[in-house]
Amino acid sequence: MPTTDAPLPTIWEVSDDLWAIFQLLLDKCDPPNKKGRPRIDARLALNGMIYRMRTGCQWNQLPDRFGDDASVHRTQQRWEVLGLFDLLWAMVQARCQDLDGVDWEWQCADGCLGKARGIRKRGPTTNALAKTLRIGRSRASRKACWSKRTAAL
Repeated sequence: MPTTDAPLPTIWEVSDDLWAIFQLLLDKCDPPNKKGRPRIDARLALNGMIYRMRTGCQWNQLPDRFGDDASVHRTQQRWEVLGLFDLLWAMVQARCQDLDGVDWEWQCADGCLGKARGIRKRGPTTNALAKTLRIGRSRASRKACWSKRTAAL
């Protein structure tokens, strides 16, 4: 008889356990500067990043409860450069493995498809006669250009 586990709740904010792990990483890899403006609250910034990833909203549409959207964006960029998200993922994975909570037989990855750049399209090339005339030309030059094209036929 198959067992049905209740689905896990949607994560909208960082739990206290996860924040304790992330706080250790922040203290070691991204300590606050002694000079300059004070940073925004790191936990609120991380919650804002999670909100943005869950909803797909633009940075300037973040609710005010997460702080200034530009500051949250700057914080995310700084953490990405430092590699904090990769370190956090590795720590969470190791902890789940210690608790026997990772099923290594089934894993998935999420990705994004984008335009392949730098690769020429295959297929028939367009004929030079099929190209449209430039709009910026005068009527006389278009006539002359058109007569040259038809004469080539």
